[in-house]
This record gives sequence, C-alpha cells and structure tokens, in this order.
Amino acid sequence: MAATDTTAKILLVEDDEGIAEPLISGLEHEGFQVLQELDRVMGLEIGADDYLVKPFSFRELVARIRAMLRRRELDRGHSTPADERLAVGDLVLDLAARQVWRAGRLIELRHREFEVLRVLMVHAGQAVSRAALLADVWGEGWFGDPRTLDVHIRWLREKLEDDPSAPQFIQTVRGHGYRLVNPYAPVSPAT
Repeated sequence: MAATDTTAKILLVEDDEGIAEPLISGLEHEGFQVLQELDRVMGLEIGADDYLVKPFSFRELVARIRAMLRRRELDRGHSTPADERLAVGDLVLDLAARQVWRAGRLIELRHREFEVLRVLMVHAGQAVSRAALLADVWGEGWFGDPRTLDVHIRWLREKLEDDPSAPQFIQTVRGHGYRLVNPYAPVSPAT
C-alpha cells in the first residue's frame, strides 16, 4: 500500500533481518509507512513513542500501533473520524469513545442517557416515538415502567440544556415522544 500524507510512519527497530522483513511487509499491508532502524535508544531519542520487545505477536504489534494512534488523535482533539461523530449545534456525540461534548465541554452521561441521546441525534429533527426509544435503548422485550424514559430525558436536559425547564435541544412532542433539534439553526417559515 502506498504511503499518503495521512499514513502513519512506523519506526521499526529490529536487528534480525529474518524478523524485520516479514514485519515490514505485514505493516505495509496494514497501511503503515515503515522505516528501518537498528538502535532502540536512538529511535526513542528521535521521537518514537513506544517499543515492543520480543517475543510478541504481529496482532499485538498492530493493536498497540493503532491504540497509540488513537491516543495521538485524542491528544489533538480528534478522537474519531467524522463518520463516527454526530453533531447537532454545539452538541457532539463521539460513538467510538462514547463521549459527549456541549460547547467543547465534556458531559458525563450514564449508559442509557448516552443511548437515548444517540437515538435522538441519529434522528435529529425528527419526532421519535416513546415506543421506538424504549425498544431501541431498553430492548424489544423490556418490561417496566415506561416513565423511566421521561426520567432519562429529564436527566439529559439537566446536563445538556442551558435552562432545563425551557429545553431547546430536546423537545417534547406531545402524545408521541421526543425530538432533538439544533436551537441555533435558522427557523424557516412554513410553506
């Protein structure tokens, strides 16, 4: 695979050519650009982030490389590719990291709060029925008090809204369910 501007460069420090060659080939096949280096200390001094000592498996090597690249992206503020993020106004939900930000501030959500918000954000601008939310978040066979959804919506509003008593993001659709909207989007007149 040819290296591109977005291809991660991997500094491989291996003095045994019998080991180095298949590693180079495998890493290049995984999409990495590989450089050969003989001195581990020199590698760390010129900016290497980590090293793996023998014996190790190729799968472990690739997994550690990818984990390091994810940490680097988190440090840069880009936790996941754009297709793994949902955004409505200044509300951003990172599906892979399972994190939510509002106006750049991390919001701590419980598991089901996150799932309710995920469903609403996937269907942003659309009314989502109470039955659909309960089935998606709690499961088709869930049996319990359906008002638990209202409690989770209240908790979400307390965490996300400037004024939870006058919600702008999560709107109630009377007799149906809820809708998540971008409060900053211009309102177009009905035609």
